Amino acid sequence: MIITIAAMFFAAASPAAQPSVMDALSEKPVFSENATAREMIEGCRAMVPADVEIRGHFRLRSRRGSTKSVHHYVLKRVDGKTELSITDEKGRNVEFKKEGFLLGEKSEVTVTWSDLTLDYLWWDDISFDSVKESETIQGILSRVVLLKKGDRTVRVWIDKRTGAMLQAHELVKGEVKRELFCTSLKKFGDRWAPKNIEVGPPGAKYRTKIVIEDVK
Repeated sequence: MIITIAAMFFAAASPAAQPSVMDALSEKPVFSENATAREMIEGCRAMVPADVEIRGHFRLRSRRGSTKSVHHYVLKRVDGKTELSITDEKGRNVEFKKEGFLLGEKSEVTVTWSDLTLDYLWWDDISFDSVKESETIQGILSRVVLLKKGDRTVRVWIDKRTGAMLQAHELVKGEVKRELFCTSLKKFGDRWAPKNIEVGPPGAKYRTKIVIEDVK
């Protein structure tokens, strides 16, 4: 089952076709009212299996939806180790780097290693955001958690009841440098996880859409 999230960030899909976002994301509460920030993150980590193979693609497109380029990827996690391979539209292997943009700082494709792996969910410095500890987004009450590692900080919005990550911002000196929005969620087994994700710097001409096609 896939739940679409729209309006600038989120909106319910047609109720005739599937349950509302609120129904789907709140069917089984997994957190207590007094859940700590660490407990919220641990619930969010459960969306990413320890041993998994994820296949998908990322598509560079304008705000009007026109596609400029497409790359396919395979991400494997085995015993805590992550492997990634990327190919272009013609199936040719593409070199990448873990630091900065995967395809290079001059590329308009702004996908990073963290966008595909969500590695910041495993950082140890975890706390509720002192400015906005919770926030309602299109009727979904989310807890706002800060994760820090060295000079990097990521703000994450997590559905209070299910642990599904709904959006994330990477911060530099308190300012938003990059945005990640989950535009749809899919249920893999008994866990909700992102299906479609859009990433990019605020106000960018182009955004990159990440689509998860298969999880094994």
